[in-house]
Amino acid sequence: MSDITLAELSALLLECVGAPEEGMSLDGEEALDTPFLEFGYDSLALLQVTGVIERRHGIMLSDDAVAEAETPRLLLNLIKEAPRAGAVR
Repeated sequence: MSDITLAELSALLLECVGAPEEGMSLDGEEALDTPFLEFGYDSLALLQVTGVIERRHGIMLSDDAVAEAETPRLLLNLIKEAPRAGAVR
């Protein structure tokens, strides 16, 4: 199973909770270390997105670990290292 990319994470955020703050973009290397709060995404938004990731990709993520992943890079690393249970659609 392939890892989720920044582009895929950005698309999921857009699908689940909407566009980032005006003038902000989840594209490029600099976006990886920008806190989610600067994009306008709070912890509830991240829990919505990670719920979709869990269902679609079978990736098991704890709510506590997601809450600590304050940037896209940290969340993508968490996803990459998380156990997989098998995708359910």
